[in-house]
Amino acid sequence: MSLLTDLINLNLSETTEKIIAEYIWIGGSGMDIRCKARTLPGPVTDVKKLPKWNYDGSSTGQAPGEDSEVIIYPQAIFKDPFRRGNNILVVCDAYTPGGEPIPTNKRHAAAQIFSDPKVAAEVPWYGLEQEYTLLQKDVKWPLGWPIGGFPGPQGPYYCSIGADKSFGRDIVDAHYKACLYAGINISGINGEVMPGQWEFQVGPSVGISAGDELWVARYILERITEIAGVVVSFDPKPIQGDWNGAGCHTNYSTKSMREEGGYEIIKKAIEKLGLRHKEHIAAYGEGNERRLTGRHETADINTFLWGVANRGASIRVGRDTEKEGKGYFEDRRPASNMDPYVVTSMIADTTILWKP
Repeated sequence: MSLLTDLINLNLSETTEKIIAEYIWIGGSGMDIRCKARTLPGPVTDVKKLPKWNYDGSSTGQAPGEDSEVIIYPQAIFKDPFRRGNNILVVCDAYTPGGEPIPTNKRHAAAQIFSDPKVAAEVPWYGLEQEYTLLQKDVKWPLGWPIGGFPGPQGPYYCSIGADKSFGRDIVDAHYKACLYAGINISGINGEVMPGQWEFQVGPSVGISAGDELWVARYILERITEIAGVVVSFDPKPIQGDWNGAGCHTNYSTKSMREEGGYEIIKKAIEKLGLRHKEHIAAYGEGNERRLTGRHETADINTFLWGVANRGASIRVGRDTEKEGKGYFEDRRPASNMDPYVVTSMIADTTILWKP
């Protein structure tokens, strides 16, 4: 008699050319990832050869019940680390039956900015530092924390090892390898300052692919925590008090910034970001005011400042960038629950296209 794990791990290629494509899209809250699977007659590597599909938008908060059909357009393909073989994950965005992007489709507007010739010529690179917190399923309290109580103060947990300091490493390592398998450009992981909190980094990725890769990495993480019976939280301040919040620091450079004389381009870009500070903050994630307090390695939400190697600034420039006169900078304002399509395209728009 087969075990359930045997059936889950069946190698379909031994008996059929058919594959399973898991279509992934973003629901009405802007952070709820939805998915459903369909059978395709054979392997697919070109996203343009994938069929459009539909779903019930009234059940995701994206359409009324009397006109509930929403159409999803395949936009990017990744290998499926759960089913493996030729099976795939498909990133989609959502449209009305008439072909108009629905209001919660943030990818469409981002793709328009990234396809602008001026932006494309600058080949914008992004490195996204996704922080998140692992919670015990039934009590919604961080993994490793005593139920109803608190661990010792912050200090020994960042990049830590040991059963009394590091909680959830099996989940984190499984996620790391699954992302590499899927083809995501994940560049690293580390334990964060608050116990039960971790970070992974996606990038450097160019343009719209940064958003695609981060959303798929989030999907994979939610699937792994589902298997482990743990809840992942992207709340920017999951525990109030003297604990670090969770952000999604966004590292950014353009072709001009990476070439000789790039430091001057960087300073001009930062100046423009300062002029649109309020607009960026409004788009950088829900509940961010609970995190951006001016404490715990953040700048105050109402203050824009930048500095070299300053983790209490809105924008941090690395020592190497200053020394070499070219490179990248880090926008430390985005919250952990930010939409990467919105944040990456907005930074490109402000620094490349916008004229004060």
